[in-house]
Amino acid sequence: MQNAPYSLGEYFCTFCGEEGNDFVYHCSCELDFHIKCALFTFNIAENNLKELEHVALQHPLVFTENGDEELEDVAKCFVCREPLAKYTHFSPDCGFNLHEKCAKLPFKLNHVCHRKHPLVLQFDSEGLSCKVCQETRKRNIGFVYGCSPCNFSVHIECVSPSPIIEDKSHQHPFSLILRQAPFICDACGTEGNHAAYACCTCNIMVHKKCISLPHIIKCRWHHHPVSHTYFLHKEHFGTLDCMICHIEVNTEYGSYYCVDCNIIFHVNCATRDPLFFYVVSPENEDEKPLDISLNSITNVLERNDAGEATIIEHFKHNHYLTLSDKIREYGNKCCDGCMLLISDSFYYCSECEFFLHKACAELPKMKPIWFHLCPLATLVLTSDNIFRCEICDFISNGFAYKCNECGRHTCPRCQALRPDALSCPGHEHPLLYYFDFDGRCSACGLDINRAFSCKDCNYSVEPLCMLLPTRVSHKCDEHLLALTYHDIHDYSKHHYCDICERKRDLKRWFYHCTTCDTSAHVKCILGEYPFIKTGSIYKEGDHPHSLTFVTKIKLYPECTKCGEPCEELALECAEPECNYLVHWKCMNPYASGSRYLTVRDF
Repeated sequence: MQNAPYSLGEYFCTFCGEEGNDFVYHCSCELDFHIKCALFTFNIAENNLKELEHVALQHPLVFTENGDEELEDVAKCFVCREPLAKYTHFSPDCGFNLHEKCAKLPFKLNHVCHRKHPLVLQFDSEGLSCKVCQETRKRNIGFVYGCSPCNFSVHIECVSPSPIIEDKSHQHPFSLILRQAPFICDACGTEGNHAAYACCTCNIMVHKKCISLPHIIKCRWHHHPVSHTYFLHKEHFGTLDCMICHIEVNTEYGSYYCVDCNIIFHVNCATRDPLFFYVVSPENEDEKPLDISLNSITNVLERNDAGEATIIEHFKHNHYLTLSDKIREYGNKCCDGCMLLISDSFYYCSECEFFLHKACAELPKMKPIWFHLCPLATLVLTSDNIFRCEICDFISNGFAYKCNECGRHTCPRCQALRPDALSCPGHEHPLLYYFDFDGRCSACGLDINRAFSCKDCNYSVEPLCMLLPTRVSHKCDEHLLALTYHDIHDYSKHHYCDICERKRDLKRWFYHCTTCDTSAHVKCILGEYPFIKTGSIYKEGDHPHSLTFVTKIKLYPECTKCGEPCEELALECAEPECNYLVHWKCMNPYASGSRYLTVRDF
């Protein structure tokens, strides 16, 4: 080009990754090369090593600054991207480092897997999968032998693959078969071509990468370890859908299967992301899930004739708790575990305002949570004073499961979500969890990439909306408002929110009071802090006295810190002679967060 196409610092060289601020070799397919990088790659491709004549052939290990410490590897080869080893063309000034064998690679070669054209040594700019090993590397990582017109690519190390491979997961060796005809891998059930490895004893043919598939893995989508099998007799099982993608698994080919639960996974679904599974070692193959019966946080003092615990002790509270089902009497009270309004059976304290759903009282002390990404982590139930949930991102002062490894918290509402089929009151069919989703949430209307979705119709709900409380209280109405899934009113063309007075989308979920005909947006009802219990004590901060969470304050007095009227959630000093009052947002260490920061990874 006559002029540099970019301003200062506006491009990065595709080859070396360094910033560019001068003329550049540019291609419309978003490739940019420094001039020296473009000339260097050309000279290497032409096997013209004059470019490296000024570089001594030397060992890649150099002394550190102190001179007496251990040697360390200072670079990787620009062709194969492997650590430098043995003798190398090594240039700390230019930043170009090559194994001697990589500098002498042929520019072109003929290969039995692609007979139409010769393969050319080229930069891996397209990020194509290797036709031999079936693996795909990140774009712009090293060189490959490729045919651009045919979109054909072979990794350098796969040009001459090993003719025989042995692996401890299979009792017989696998022999290489190079051919151009496609085949179906017996290990994973997906198509392969060009290179297959066969076990003639077992009469199976597999991809190279499938030779070393682990025999038993623990997948986050299921509480038992699952075993790899090459086939299942379908008449014994019927139709089996993959737990992750919910597409039928062909049992004539390999899969991961749980015998106890009749749960199955596609091989590539179960192993697609190393964060979502781990290999179970042979000595731990018989490991069992955590026994919840030995993991209780309650001490039962009395039981009724049906065997239900009627009086218990709980680690969160100092008094005995009594079982009750009097929803009408206590239905406006919040559970101190999940911070939702009391429903179903619950425990209450006769001496103070403490309530627990029966389900919250029976939560196990330790629990593996399937969406938490710390490997092998078991989360422990705590009663921290205040925390932010890593999934819903709401702040709460109820129970939480805390990871001892990363310190993150998960609220009881989020830990109850499972990847199994869930029922939704707003829909007649069960909803299945989809890790890869591209669509819109039927509850809130937002574009989402994770969803509980219906296989039978176009109805999908994001995980956060599945967690919405079914009943809430709000100062806009003296009665409880119910989560409503369809607006059935047809007397008006206009649907408004009675809090913000803006229009509502009648297709989206909202909260409604049938007695007063009050309707409001979900966001307007919940606000910023729906799961902080007013009247509870806040023990952190530098104030010498205990502080209490409050919302309704007469005459809206000024905040001690910012001077603005306290119209929202605030902290009030419990001592009568102390007039200390402060906005929660002025004290809140989590105030900079957003409810939607982490959910997109869920």
